[in-house]
Amino acid sequence: MVNPRRILVPLALALMVAAGGTACAPVRSAIAGPTSSGAPSPSATVTSTPTPTPPPTSTTTGDFDKAALSTTDPTSYWVIVNKLRPLSPVSYAPSDLVTVPVAHDNPAVMRSTAAAALVQMFAAGAAEGAGEMQVQSTYRSYPVQRRVYNGWVSSRGQAQADKQSARPGFSEHQTGLAVDISTVPLKCALGACFGTTPQGEWLAANAWRFGYLLRYPADKTTITGYEYEPWHFRYIGIPLATELHKEGVETLEEFFGLPAAPDYAH
Repeated sequence: MVNPRRILVPLALALMVAAGGTACAPVRSAIAGPTSSGAPSPSATVTSTPTPTPPPTSTTTGDFDKAALSTTDPTSYWVIVNKLRPLSPVSYAPSDLVTVPVAHDNPAVMRSTAAAALVQMFAAGAAEGAGEMQVQSTYRSYPVQRRVYNGWVSSRGQAQADKQSARPGFSEHQTGLAVDISTVPLKCALGACFGTTPQGEWLAANAWRFGYLLRYPADKTTITGYEYEPWHFRYIGIPLATELHKEGVETLEEFFGLPAAPDYAH
């Protein structure tokens, strides 16, 4: 059901610690790695009853302004996080996190605009025959990511940890704009085979309509630093997502002319 190498006990413990639980508390499908699930840190403010404003529905026209939004400001929808570009500050936590009212296997917490777009995307997928979808993981705080990464280092060594887990401060999930998606009922969760499910195929073809990008496409590992992850989508807003779709560009690094990030600099 789940790719075995992505199941990690340290994350389950991290989730319980972050949530204030104990070793006896139940934890569902704790998934590790660059797309692992996690709960918001105690310092992050989460709105329990989300009322996110739906994202704009307009698309770009004419020449696209690549400088319209920052790619370094962690609050920007265009922020680019990879192995060469940590968040600044590395302990950044979004101030507009909400609970996403969708099916979920782990806590569904995202920034409000991304949350509204996700609700629309899930509804459209079901309406258009792709089937039901659920959240596998969303926001993951810096403290949780640190515990997850250290757990990988302790059990597998740093070289292997870097292939399977983002270092703290380098994770897209920390932005509150990334989501890992799985099917309902659960099938091919966090596995490459998700890309061959009706939901995975529909997302690959239609996520741009809702401002989402398949962040780690096949054959782009040397650019993004991560293996093919057909379940991992990143909210970038409809204008930018539309432009990438129109130009046939698959990665943010290529679109903005940034260096490839297959490995960490240090």
